[in-house]
Amino acid sequence: MSQATRALPSDCTRRTFLRSAAAAGVGTLALPAAASALAFPFVRTRDRSGLQPVILGGGEHTYECIHDWARVPAHVAFGNTHGVCEDSHGRIYIKHTVHASSSSPDAVCVFDPDGRFVESWGAEFRGGAHGLHLARESDGEFLYLCDFARGVVVKTDLRGEEVWRLGVPEASGLYDSPAEYHPTNVATAPNGDVYVADGYGKSWIHHYSRDARYIRSFGGPGNQRGQLSCPHGLIVDTRAPRPELLVADRSNRRLHRFDLDGRVLGLVTDELRLPCHFHTRGTDLLIPDLEARVSIFDRDNRLIVHLGDGGSTALRDKPRDEFIPGRFIAPHGAIFDHEGNIFVVEWVEVGRVTKLRRVT
Repeated sequence: MSQATRALPSDCTRRTFLRSAAAAGVGTLALPAAASALAFPFVRTRDRSGLQPVILGGGEHTYECIHDWARVPAHVAFGNTHGVCEDSHGRIYIKHTVHASSSSPDAVCVFDPDGRFVESWGAEFRGGAHGLHLARESDGEFLYLCDFARGVVVKTDLRGEEVWRLGVPEASGLYDSPAEYHPTNVATAPNGDVYVADGYGKSWIHHYSRDARYIRSFGGPGNQRGQLSCPHGLIVDTRAPRPELLVADRSNRRLHRFDLDGRVLGLVTDELRLPCHFHTRGTDLLIPDLEARVSIFDRDNRLIVHLGDGGSTALRDKPRDEFIPGRFIAPHGAIFDHEGNIFVVEWVEVGRVTKLRRVT
């Protein structure tokens, strides 16, 4: 049975995911030798001297794997690292839940292009920090932050100053109480419209205007065409002539393609386990997959390469010294930077930020 057709989790809770992944033997997919060589390219690890870098991928998609790239100051202790983005100055923003041992309550940390700590803010998101999206708009760059625990989406400037916030979409008529709403990620369209995925709540996508006025909702729970089960991440995909909304339908182990009014355009099911979110560069689509790997698809949403396939999430609550170089555990967010390098943040209790430096 292929990964795409395995039995689906009945819900999107992380506890359920861990039980189902263990039962299914995540990472044990067998492929013919020729297919395996294509889908799972080489990993070169350090030699006995410790001087050789870890190299992932191949051809035009070859990367040096640099784990723990961010130079985290002593007063900061990452919790689960959930979101990542880059601004026009090359600064990298990391959103994390904040570890219990951290002296700083701030959930957003900013690093310069060399990994040096710049500043932190966002104490109000501690424990619920999740999706992080950066949009370049006509009047500047802005961040969109999801807090699944508090049920809010907040738009801020790059220093964390609030522009607006959204709570439960009461106008949708879909919620009996705010406690049912747990947004996970945000996407923005070229015209400024905003799409919010209620990934940990009732599996709806909510569409707003650029000034946060409610427009419509679509999706909803289920596994049929047009229905969603944990729409965990989403992006307005501009690789095609007409922009589309691409949704990581995580618990259904697939991608859902919608037009910007919420009409279904199609499904993608091959080479996916638990897709979390997306980023694009040129015609490439980057997919952090919670079941221990990062994937790159082409313009037609076909596999180019899997990177760092760790096989399972078994190490996610283990000490950092048990992590295996070149192997991912639970990629939760990932982006291309302006040079084509990749940054990956993982759902591990001690947090991990990995830079995949593009090898040219």
